[in-house]
Amino acid sequence: MFIGIDHGTSAIRFSAGKDRRFKVAREDAVSFCIEDLSRLGPPEEIEGIALTYSMGDNFSAITPLRLLRNRGLVSREGAGKHTGGGTRVFDQVEESGIPAVAVPGLHRGSPTDPRFFVYSHQASPEKVGIAFRVVRDLGGDVVVSDVSSNTVSILVRDGRLVGALDACIFAPGTEHGALDVDAIRRVDRCESTANEAFLHAGVYHTLPPADQVPALALFSAMECAALLLLAPGARVALAGTMAPVIANDVRSLLGREVFVYDEWCAADGLALIAEEVFSGAGDILGLEVRS
Repeated sequence: MFIGIDHGTSAIRFSAGKDRRFKVAREDAVSFCIEDLSRLGPPEEIEGIALTYSMGDNFSAITPLRLLRNRGLVSREGAGKHTGGGTRVFDQVEESGIPAVAVPGLHRGSPTDPRFFVYSHQASPEKVGIAFRVVRDLGGDVVVSDVSSNTVSILVRDGRLVGALDACIFAPGTEHGALDVDAIRRVDRCESTANEAFLHAGVYHTLPPADQVPALALFSAMECAALLLLAPGARVALAGTMAPVIANDVRSLLGREVFVYDEWCAADGLALIAEEVFSGAGDILGLEVRS
């Protein structure tokens, strides 16, 4: 049995494949114990785990947990929600002795198109799990937009990660988004930190209810259209909790078929990555696998 652990924005999701899944709210994960993995199957059958943790911006290869510094982070400071649940899960897995690797995020140290290095961070590591799951289904040329609390879109071409647009750059999610002029002014007036502004820039905070879903669809479609410039023939997929809600609007805006995945896409993809890694794969979507 191979397990994928998705450190998402609102919950941590655990998957050993279809029909073997569970999730824990980030706040509740502070009491996680490694024995909780028995909900997926007998612990003695676990052959390997692939997990994600926060932004994963201090390493660029898929790496055994024991080789990471600071759990793979440059710093815990920055854009995002901090609860301690993800840290607890990471530490419990590392201390368990079960073979486990961490998947990196995409950043300036990643083997992506260097034009994306204009931004320090492109995508958090669970997006690699999403991309791997979608590539398994749709082939090596895909654009995937993950739409939930935040929105991040990623491009894979010829089976390799090319680049991504992160939540604090472009499209809003339901809760989080890029800082606009008003947000920057609030930060400059010390009425808000930059992180607080990011956490309240999503459509739930900025638009009336009738406009929220159409806006999510529009900006997700715009990110997909932007990434399609680099791979016009790529297939397009949506993932995340809002994917089914916006799918028809995105199809209409892009004028092409859009494939829909749910909130389990990342955890399922990470379980597939674990199986590949512990079966001897040397790279995943162009990311080196360290041993």
